[in-house]
Amino acid sequence: MGGGAMNVGRIIVTDLCVTEGAEHLCDLCPRLAHAYGLTGKLPLRRRPDGFAELLSAIVSQQVSVASASAIWGRMKAARLTGPRLIARASDDDLRAVGLSRQKIRYARELSKAGINFKALREVPDEQVIATLTRVPGIGVWTAEIYAMFSLGRADVFAPGDLALQEAARILYDLHERPGEKELRQMAEAWSPWRSVAARILWAYYRVAKNREGIR
Repeated sequence: MGGGAMNVGRIIVTDLCVTEGAEHLCDLCPRLAHAYGLTGKLPLRRRPDGFAELLSAIVSQQVSVASASAIWGRMKAARLTGPRLIARASDDDLRAVGLSRQKIRYARELSKAGINFKALREVPDEQVIATLTRVPGIGVWTAEIYAMFSLGRADVFAPGDLALQEAARILYDLHERPGEKELRQMAEAWSPWRSVAARILWAYYRVAKNREGIR
């Protein structure tokens, strides 16, 4: 299991970390154990950290996966994935790779935010999320996903995620989909492995939807 700064908590580094968390959650909650039994091995889902990862998240907002992938491919080809390059690029350069006016603004805001990405590895989850959400275009969900997968934080959840809400509704046989506040409260019981609980719920969501024949 990976370590980290004293105030950072557990860091998910390998598949063994995910398995450890899943086993803890299965002991804790029979319903999560049921879901895990259906989903099997959970993905590690570790990603790089840094400017480009957040810029890619901004690019992906409100467009299809295919569109986001195409735009990001053009940005990489044009070498528009670093803060200095974004700052130096003209609006026409950024429009040419497929960025909307709003996303051009967000990309520029991120480029001038001066975030010390290495330092983020050593600060508590709440501070990571607060730092990132100060940047226009980065909401709480994006910041939580970054903390979970780019920084490997074991105890971060993303209760605003619709798939997590729907998975919780099905798994816990709720009358309606829990809102962000309600799901955040539910997730407190899954500490210190909330990001593994999220992995279980995402995987369970795919299983449940396939069973119901919903796409």
